[in-house]
Amino acid sequence: MAPNISPLIIFIASIFTSNMILSNFLGMCSYLSVSSEYKTATGLGMAVTLVLVLTTAINWVVYTFVIVPPELYYLQYIIFIMVIAALVQILEMGMDRYTPDLHAKLGIFLPLITVNCAILGVTLFMVIRNYNFLQSVLFALGSGLGWWLAINMLAAIREKLANTKLPPGMKGPALSFIITGIMAMAFIGFSGIFTIQ
Repeated sequence: MAPNISPLIIFIASIFTSNMILSNFLGMCSYLSVSSEYKTATGLGMAVTLVLVLTTAINWVVYTFVIVPPELYYLQYIIFIMVIAALVQILEMGMDRYTPDLHAKLGIFLPLITVNCAILGVTLFMVIRNYNFLQSVLFALGSGLGWWLAINMLAAIREKLANTKLPPGMKGPALSFIITGIMAMAFIGFSGIFTIQ
């Protein structure tokens, strides 16, 4: 039975108080690697959001009507990953065809969306929390927008600091982790408004 939580609250909470990057630290690999340029970060954020929404919707249907009735719970991880991999492959072919510049800039990180733990994490949270279809889709959309917001904020800050003289220990990943930590602390300020468990 689905929890009695408004889908709108789930949506808002998944952007701010339960942000996949800033509170769960899921999807950090591509978040750190592709955040050096704002335009590329925006493209990856859109791709991750699209994949999150589509895979969560499909995985909810598959879980509810294919996995649960015959009690094939031991296959759920394999099935979820197959759905994610298929959708990412379709997205990659579409981007290669219609936005070749962005496809080239994202490089290896586009097919790596398949193993982005935020994508599988949203599906697993959906199952664990027993969300209905609308709650699942809005949770996925909010999680994608929250991930996109976080990577865009990091990319914008990194672009501003690109020509700044920094101590050697503050360059590269160290700076990204410091910025992410500060953003995570800032987002804690939203934690009294909406939370989802």
